[in-house]
Amino acid sequence: MNTEIDSTIAPEISPKPKKWPVVLSLIIGVILGGVITFAGLIAVTSNKKSQIDQSSTEVIDSLNNDKLSEGGLVYGNSASKLETLIYIIENYYYKDADKQAMVDGVYKGIVESLDDPYSAYYTEDEYNDLMQTLTGNYAGIGALLQKDVKTGEVTITKVYAESPAEKEGLLAGDSIVSADGNLAVDEDLDVFVDHIRGEAGTDVKLVINREGEELEVTCTRADIAIQTVEHQMLEGNVGYIVVSQFTEHTYDDFVAAYQDLEKQGMESVIFDMRNNGGGLVDSVVDILDYLLPEGTVVYTMDKAGNREDYTSKGSSYKSIPMTVLVNGNTASAAEIFTGAIRDFEYGTIIGTTTFGKGIVQSTIPLSDGSALKLTTQTYYTPSGECIHGKGIKPDIELEYEFMGAEGDKYDITLDNQIQKALEVLSEK
Repeated sequence: MNTEIDSTIAPEISPKPKKWPVVLSLIIGVILGGVITFAGLIAVTSNKKSQIDQSSTEVIDSLNNDKLSEGGLVYGNSASKLETLIYIIENYYYKDADKQAMVDGVYKGIVESLDDPYSAYYTEDEYNDLMQTLTGNYAGIGALLQKDVKTGEVTITKVYAESPAEKEGLLAGDSIVSADGNLAVDEDLDVFVDHIRGEAGTDVKLVINREGEELEVTCTRADIAIQTVEHQMLEGNVGYIVVSQFTEHTYDDFVAAYQDLEKQGMESVIFDMRNNGGGLVDSVVDILDYLLPEGTVVYTMDKAGNREDYTSKGSSYKSIPMTVLVNGNTASAAEIFTGAIRDFEYGTIIGTTTFGKGIVQSTIPLSDGSALKLTTQTYYTPSGECIHGKGIKPDIELEYEFMGAEGDKYDITLDNQIQKALEVLSEK
């Protein structure tokens, strides 16, 4: 099992990968088919039949092996309701229709009926695109996106250096209205980003909303290798580590950054989780295992009450003062990190209340190459708190403020939250 991760991540996490047997994939496929197969009949009752116009009656009468009874239109043994609907559409719809798109639409509709913005059905192509992004390498524009599940708005939270997005002047805070005419509010983020990603060297036309003004921007896609961890040494031997998301290689990059700062004489550290929308749970658990003493760093519960603990062995724990910077876009796996640091009393949380996503999605591959992403568990911080829908309140609440003059370029020295972290660490 996995979850989608790339520069256009929605707040997602995934539990430890499990070896889902092929049988499970087949069973799921059968179950989905069963939902359709046993649908039974189309409700065209005899007392309403007279109200149907002549052309509709001809359509019904033309269906092979079907017969009209007092209860309605009954199928022959070989036909399902889905097959019947497709037959009608293929033969009587006024334009040619894509049969596979219709079938996929049924599967997507089943999942959408859950009214869960984090569950989704992926076609084979969509799932392949999803898996490609797990490495953090893809062809796109080099921007980190996040979707508001309530409004549907898609916002840029980070623009990577020397990326197509940066070259075209896109900024953190810009909203993406559409990509090649596809509206962001109409699709799940993991589907919408497929319109932004594509073959390197090709163009994508974006409509951007910046402070109420709509702009058209054309970006030429390029191969992107996302650097999910950045670090530098600040004044007073304070290490500064930014984690933008949790991918397969984030743990290795994190350890390399931490060790480099240790060699430079790091005495305390700031972890910047602002605008980190989440990622793979294994990645964040491995990082917490590297930092924290022995104990549970997060645990999950399914609806049957089954609990699974994710732990730190304590073999490499650190004992220097720490702070964690958070904001309203700190979500999911980044909240697991924040909650563990807080509950272990290992650092001071600074910023604004986090996003509040305390549920887990499992992405289950199906036998035909498609996949089902389903919310399967709730997660809890080490102290037993479920943060879903409420987030994590920081120890020191401080709204972000850029302390420079209008037109000044961003600099750490002009970031009031980083400066507050430096102040807190200087007192340790």
